[in-house]
Amino acid sequence: MNEAYGCKSGHGTPIHVTLVPPFRLQEEYSTEDLARAIEKDVLPKGLGFSAHIENFDAFGDRTLFGKVIANGKWTKLRDETVKAVLNACPGCTKKDQRPFQPHATVANRDIPAGVTTEALQVMNELNLIEDFPVDNITIFERRGSKWEAAVTLEISTGA
Repeated sequence: MNEAYGCKSGHGTPIHVTLVPPFRLQEEYSTEDLARAIEKDVLPKGLGFSAHIENFDAFGDRTLFGKVIANGKWTKLRDETVKAVLNACPGCTKKDQRPFQPHATVANRDIPAGVTTEALQVMNELNLIEDFPVDNITIFERRGSKWEAAVTLEISTGA
């Protein structure tokens, strides 16, 4: 997307699946508060698992992504993480009411009009089909114009 269409939006952030959409943390809370809440309320539950990505898809013309196959494990991990974040800093965000579609964003915000169908066709010719471990939760912070990993917490599989 960067080479063919000049998209930069999905280019600067490490590959990830968003569990909690970006939000502004109030001054009285810190990234460490979030990390402690996740360590206490999410990590002990052993919610790590193996996930599957299968080709690419899009949310209309606004976001092109690697299509991570949704399942109950993703939903539980997302729900527990959102709950921990809200317990740590009430009112900082809210749970998205739409069905959770885990995805790995390739491009958004700067996709030229009318190219999504063509881009998807080309990308799906790559035949991306992979399993990958869901073995950590990373808290990203916006620093200048980039998202950077601030804290990474390892998830056990509970096995």
